[in-house]
Amino acid sequence: MKKYVIERNVAGIGESDASELSNIARQSNDALAKLSPRLQWQQSYVAGDKTFCIYLAEDEAAIREHSRLSGFPADIISEVSAVIDPATAG
Repeated sequence: MKKYVIERNVAGIGESDASELSNIARQSNDALAKLSPRLQWQQSYVAGDKTFCIYLAEDEAAIREHSRLSGFPADIISEVSAVIDPATAG
């Protein structure tokens, strides 16, 4: 499977409390269950009115279907071509 970063514009998500974030995750998990094993959610970062989600997926179509089923937008989908970190410098 390929790795993707999905940018989602979700008004007010940065102000969500733990209970609201739990409900959002549950809604996403329900959609994921319908699409298994075509994609896996690794994690998401919440920043202001956006989320940046890391997914493993067989293709972009699987991510778009998750978006449709979950009701969360997939505004920008980018396939990850490489991963670097401080150790990459050698």
